[in-house]
Amino acid sequence: MINNNTLDFSDFYKILTENTNFSINIISFLLFLSAFNWFLEILKWQSLVSSFKKISFKNATAQSLGSLTASLITPNRIGEYGAKAMYYQARFRKKIVAINLISNLLQLFTTTVLGLIGFVFFLQRFETPFSLYTFSIYGSGLLGLVLLLSFTIFKGKFKFKAFSTEKVKRFLTTFPKDKLLQGLGLSFLRYAVFSFQFYFLLQVFQIQLTYLESLIIISTMYLLASVIPSIFIFDVLVKGSISVFLFSFAHVNELIVLSVVTLMWLLNFVLPSLMGSYYVLKFDFKNNIA
Repeated sequence: MINNNTLDFSDFYKILTENTNFSINIISFLLFLSAFNWFLEILKWQSLVSSFKKISFKNATAQSLGSLTASLITPNRIGEYGAKAMYYQARFRKKIVAINLISNLLQLFTTTVLGLIGFVFFLQRFETPFSLYTFSIYGSGLLGLVLLLSFTIFKGKFKFKAFSTEKVKRFLTTFPKDKLLQGLGLSFLRYAVFSFQFYFLLQVFQIQLTYLESLIIISTMYLLASVIPSIFIFDVLVKGSISVFLFSFAHVNELIVLSVVTLMWLLNFVLPSLMGSYYVLKFDFKNNIA
């Protein structure tokens, strides 16, 4: 699909320095969007955890950013589950893992729903080797398989060590619905923020696409990236490869696309993880939440 999906630092630096649109105001606005993105994620975590234990926004910040840093070397940041659980005493840890799963599923649900909508419009808007009919056939088959698997698991009584579907069902059915709705709303808001930030960067690089056209491609990119396992350091390569392929249908220069993806990675993952290292270094088992 792509002959060369790597971006040398010299090329990246050249693109940034030659772009005169990166004023102090633009950089400040980009940093604000990143901060707002993580503010919403921290607020979502605080809201979901408050279903059984009230925590301050400060504690929610430490847990969210600290677990981000601690999970960087794990596939799809799976280490985040254990990292967040370590902030609590042993009797709360299973519940924290379950709540973190809910938090991630809400964000994945948002990405999937909006991504599927975007993908349908992508197939209609751009000339691609794929067809809407083919997508409908495969999509229906995949949906049927997922529904069948979900029905089989939750109707059965599977158990592995301390894990059982009965406990999961009981936890999900008793979880406060207002907290789920808050979490879902914050997930949609967060999606709106980082997708707009991507579009804004495209405008900074003077890419002549409408907001709707950009959002169609961006939502499709996040959908495809969400199903490919990766670790932190390779996340930018995965998203970069997918973005270059998708934006090629809109005739956008691949170096510009890779630069935008790299900046999104730096602003929303590298910078927060550097901040999270402060909380990792300050972590103390004696201060676990009781």
